[in-house]
Amino acid sequence: MSQTVDRALSILPLLARGPADLGQVAGRLGVHKSTALRLLRTLHEHGLVYRQQDQRYRLGAGLFALAQEAVENLDVREIAHPHLAALGERTGHTVHLAVREEGEVLYIDKVESRYPVRMYSRIGKPVAITVAAVAKLLLADLPEPERRALAARLDYPRYTPRSTSDAAAFLAELATVREQGWATDLGGHEESINCVAAPVRGADGRVVAAMSVSAPNVVVTADELLALLPLVRRTAEEISAEYAGTTAGVTGTIATEPAPMRDTTKTPDTSNTPESPDTGNPGDPGYRGNP
Repeated sequence: MSQTVDRALSILPLLARGPADLGQVAGRLGVHKSTALRLLRTLHEHGLVYRQQDQRYRLGAGLFALAQEAVENLDVREIAHPHLAALGERTGHTVHLAVREEGEVLYIDKVESRYPVRMYSRIGKPVAITVAAVAKLLLADLPEPERRALAARLDYPRYTPRSTSDAAAFLAELATVREQGWATDLGGHEESINCVAAPVRGADGRVVAAMSVSAPNVVVTADELLALLPLVRRTAEEISAEYAGTTAGVTGTIATEPAPMRDTTKTPDTSNTPESPDTGNPGDPGYRGNP
């Protein structure tokens, strides 16, 4: 990168902290004021910085317009699909990607299982919002007042004995999901289907989508599916990094509440699944499930 371009770009994070005058900009760049002025004028001509009446400079509206346009043109499905396909190839199970739109959680991508027994789900179809693992992740990321209002107006169908029973139970489960940063559906919608899911985050740490791996228990047990959780989470982190334009996984930080969804290693409740010896925590990378 040329020195001139590097210096000009260095001005933007400086002004992101607040307005600065010519001397402050020159001092931070380590250049003469005339050089700093030339750079600021160029950025001003492109709408990236703005000179206030007090002669201080701040970020310009053109920069915000570019950022908004870039966000609007991001296609999480396009970015995620190669990762979903690779995960499906590696595990052999059904992989879904879902987003929240107009009060519903919808599948927007699906990679079919390689096994003869397959899930009945299709792109564009709303999920069972009170039990689906992808829905729990997307709804858990909402601010608390919004979560409570949503929980109060939902119905709670008893798809199976393991379905979420009421608003209080739903809010408690969302709180757990928000804390641990991943979700499961162990027979909550269909008794024979289990699912593990992880969030896809944007640059601000908010959940923009959720991805999952699902399988019938005639193919793998719940414990065997939970053993894939570290792989599912790594895949979600890779998608998040590409979507956010970073080189590492994005950690969630939500300004509206002090308890964001974050990566912890809390063991899910599998008390309703057949008993088996403990072999580790499914959130841990070394976990391999039951022998």
